[in-house]
Amino acid sequence: MEDQEMQLKVKRVTDKFTESMYVLANEPSIALYRLQEHVRRSLPELVQHKTDMQSWEEQSQGAIYTVEYACSAVKSMTNSSLYFKNIDGLVRQAISLNSVKPAINPNDTPTHTSVTPP
Repeated sequence: MEDQEMQLKVKRVTDKFTESMYVLANEPSIALYRLQEHVRRSLPELVQHKTDMQSWEEQSQGAIYTVEYACSAVKSMTNSSLYFKNIDGLVRQAISLNSVKPAINPNDTPTHTSVTPP
């Protein structure tokens, strides 16, 4: 009876050991298979997201450049107000001088002709 009991205990231990070895041997391969499956399914979507993000980055960089260029143009316009004031003053001065003196047009024909003796 002791022999049968011992054999039963040995059989249980060996079965448990065999089962443990089977799980240890196969578990990493199953995990790697699942990981490979997941990567294969999600990779195309990730690649699409990456290309979309690169496209958006290029568009954003273009918009940023445009805004920076516009800001510099506005700043230069505010700095040029002094020049516009000078131009305005010169134009007003020219108009006032022009209204005082009659304009001489080189294309006008003289109203009288002078004859010089020979």
